[in-house]
Amino acid sequence: MKKKVLFSLKSPYREQLDIVGFKFGHGKKSLAIVGAMRGNEVQQMYVCSRMVQELKKLESKGRIAEDTEILVVPCVNYYSMNIGKRFWAMDNTDINRMFPGYNLGETTQRIADGLFSKLRGYEYGIQLASFYQPGIFLPHVKMMNTSFTDPDIMKDFGLEYGIVRRPRPYDTTTLNYNWQVWETKAFSVYANATDEIDVKAADEAVNAILRFMSNRGIVKAKTPPGYVTVILNESETKQIQSESAGIFFSKTDIGKNVERGDVLGEILDPFDGELISEIRTPVSGTVYFAYHSPLINAKTVCFKIIK
Repeated sequence: MKKKVLFSLKSPYREQLDIVGFKFGHGKKSLAIVGAMRGNEVQQMYVCSRMVQELKKLESKGRIAEDTEILVVPCVNYYSMNIGKRFWAMDNTDINRMFPGYNLGETTQRIADGLFSKLRGYEYGIQLASFYQPGIFLPHVKMMNTSFTDPDIMKDFGLEYGIVRRPRPYDTTTLNYNWQVWETKAFSVYANATDEIDVKAADEAVNAILRFMSNRGIVKAKTPPGYVTVILNESETKQIQSESAGIFFSKTDIGKNVERGDVLGEILDPFDGELISEIRTPVSGTVYFAYHSPLINAKTVCFKIIK
C-alpha cells in the first residue's frame, strides 16, 4: 500500500487541505473508489476506510491481480466534515457538482479539477453516494445511462437491486457522469446511512465491492454469496412526496413490501400535535428509500418505492 496526497490546497484560515489516496498493486489503472465528497457523508468515508483494511490484507497475501492498480480515496471534503456542514464550508457549493473542474475557477472547481486529474483513466470507478435528502436506503447500486457502461455489470456487485437512471442536466457536472465521459465504467453504491454509521449496511457494501472486484478479476477474495441482482430502470420506481410540513414519523421500514393505499408515514402539527397528513403509497412494491429526519417540509421526497 502507498499513501499519497492526490491534491493540496492552502488556506489562509486552516491547515492545508490534503486529499489523500491509498494505492494498492501496480500497473494498469483498474479501479478507483471514492468516498465522502460531502461533509456529512460519514458512512461513505467509513466504508472506504474498511476497504483500505480489506485491500491491505489482500495485498499482503498476494491476492491482487498482476498489472493492476486500485485507488481508494476515503474523504475529499473533510474541511466541511470537521465543522458539520454538508457542502464546502466557505461558499456552500457542492464539489460533486463541479466536475470535471477548472484549475483557474472557484475553490471547489479547482478541487474537482485536481482530484479528477488523478481519477481519470481507470477502467472502473465506484462512488459511495448519498441522497440529497436525509434518509436511509436499501443498499443498491446505480448507474447513469450514458450508453457507455453495460448495466449487466451491476450484477457483479451481488446487491439486491441495480438501478439505471437517465442523466438529467444537473448530472453533467457530477463525478459519475464525467467518469463515463472519459470512458470509465462508473457506478454509485448506496450504503444505507449518510451522517451516521450503519455497520451492517457497511458490511454489505464492503462485501459487494469485494464481490465486484473478484468477479472482474481485479482481486481474489472470498465473500458471502450475494443476491441475483434485479436490474431496473428508474422509471420503474415511484417517488412519494409529503403534502404538508411538520413533525415526521415513518410507519414503515426499508425493504418492506407494501400494498397500494398502505400508510407509510404521518405528519403532525408541531404546535398542537394534531395529525395533518397521512402519507399513503399510490403503488404496490418495495420501499427502498425512507426519509429520516424529525421535521419535514412540504413537497419533500419522503419515500421511494420499487414498483
